[in-house]
Amino acid sequence: MPLDHAWLCRRLVEDSLDAVIFADEEGIIRLWNKGAEEIFGYPAPEALGRSLDLIIPENLRARHKEGYRRVMAAGSSKYARDLLAVPALRRDGSRLSVEFTIIPVKGEQGEILGIGAIIREVTARWQQDKEMRARLAALEAQVRQEK
Repeated sequence: MPLDHAWLCRRLVEDSLDAVIFADEEGIIRLWNKGAEEIFGYPAPEALGRSLDLIIPENLRARHKEGYRRVMAAGSSKYARDLLAVPALRRDGSRLSVEFTIIPVKGEQGEILGIGAIIREVTARWQQDKEMRARLAALEAQVRQEK
């Protein structure tokens, strides 16, 4: 039996526990899967049609918009391969840590239509790393004092 690739792609995107988001050239959310609902707390009907500012802390919005414009103009980004780690916002206003890659999405003529992102929440790991760095710094300070 032949596999329906369109159906398979829909299932992979819609059912992923990682957030899969697509925003158009203006940064307006056009795709928001179940993973995005779980991570950020917004049901799809509340997120669709709104700006990505919805999940970006206010102090980082200007920087994000500049980076978004740069990727839209270039049609590519190093974060298509490298993970970008940033803070984000949940619906309740709490902050979380996320890592993601981006996918500049191009039309049939090669024009960039917008940017997709595959996002994973890493708040617990980030907190553990922060605590480990603090313990290491304290131990290093103690060793320096003992010398």
